[in-house]
Order: sequence, then C-alpha cells, then structure tokens
Amino acid sequence: MPDLLIVLLALAAGGGLLLWVTQAGRRRAEQARQAELAPVRQLVFEDVTALGTELQDLDAEMLGHTLDAGANADYQRALDAYEAAKAAGEAITSPDQVEDVTRIIEDGRYAVACVQARVHGEPLPTRRPPCFFDPRHGLSTTDVPFTPSGGARREVPACALDAERVRAGAEPDARQVMVGTRRVPYWQGGRAYQPYAQGYYGAFTPMDWMFAGLLFSGMGGFDALGGIGEGIGEGLGGIGEGFGDLFDF
Repeated sequence: MPDLLIVLLALAAGGGLLLWVTQAGRRRAEQARQAELAPVRQLVFEDVTALGTELQDLDAEMLGHTLDAGANADYQRALDAYEAAKAAGEAITSPDQVEDVTRIIEDGRYAVACVQARVHGEPLPTRRPPCFFDPRHGLSTTDVPFTPSGGARREVPACALDAERVRAGAEPDARQVMVGTRRVPYWQGGRAYQPYAQGYYGAFTPMDWMFAGLLFSGMGGFDALGGIGEGIGEGLGGIGEGFGDLFDF
C-alpha cells in the first residue's frame, strides 16, 4: 500500500509539473507574440496618421473648389477609410489583423487621388499598387527593376521619386523598421510584416511573388502558428536539463 501511494503521489506531481511547464511555454509564446506585434502596430499607427495628414492637406487643397457628386463620394470614401483604419488599428491583437488595416488605408489613399483628379479636371488615376519602398509615398507611377538583399531581381511598383533614384543607381527611400538593434527595410523585418504588405499589395495579383518567402526571410520573425508548440516543446525539454534552464526557451 505505501508503494502504491508513492506511485500515485509521483504521478500527481509529474502531471502538475507537466501542466506548469505547458502553461509556462504558452506564456512565453504569448510574450514573444506580443513583442513581435508591438513594432508592427506602431508601423500601422504611423500609416493611419499619414492618411489623416493627407486628408488635412486635401481639405486645404480643396478650398475654393466646388465638389461634384463624384468628388463628394470619393471624399466621403476617404474619410470613412480613415475612421475605419483607425478603429481597426486600435483593435489589433495579432499580426494577421494588420492586413485588414493596410487594405483599408490603400483604398482611402486611392479615394484621395480620385478626389484630386476630379477637382482638377483630370482622368481618374489608374488603380496601381502603392510604392513598394514605402506605401506612404502613395500610388506607384511605374515599375522598376529591384534586387533586394538576399532576394531575386524583380519588377516592383515605385513612386516617381523612388523610380528616379533606382534608375540612377541610388538607394530608394525605403521604409525602415527595427529588428533587434538593426534598422532594415520592412520587407526584411520577418514574417510579422507579411500581413502589413499583403493588405497593400495582395489585391494586385502580379505582386503575389512578394509573399512567397522571397523577401520575407523571417529575420527576427516569430511563427504565429508554431510558436506555442515550440515554446511548450522547448519547455518540456528543459526538464531533462534541470530547473535552472526551464525558462530558457
């Protein structure tokens, strides 16, 4: 009987330890996910703010102009996009949700361009993807050959200024993000930035190559799908290495 009691106590202790390690792994995975999300959220907030600034500039540009029905509709569409993007940005809890925000911003920015064209009596702009180097640059005007670090040479959409820089052999004005202690172009920021770019460019089928892993090499990235399993697995492995290493996963 005493032997049986010892076995039962050992099993209970083992089960409790397993549960504790599993929960610890999940906590660590969630901490890593939140650390990954923070800079992407900041990037999106900056983009929402940039759209708001564009709307303020549009208001100033429209002073003295009468908006027809089409211009009014596009203007309201731009305003609605800004409010929707702001609300969606504040509700972000995972990197995947960023795609919805940048898709809204892209639509709002195109609406702004339509208002400007209508007011100035110009044809509506062709719906092109934003400038690849920094979506805040607005609609691209052309495609230019570009070879990212570690990637293949591709044609990418660029605004007029960046296209000029690339053709002159100069560096484009690329959007930079922090990965650890390094500043890198957003397309080298890791998998957390894929939804950010997908929202801007996913609707333009020729841009599918961007999301096949060519540019997003996973530098500093965290696999949102595998992160929990990896954290738990590494936590379980720590048992065999001693409690001192239990949380080093």
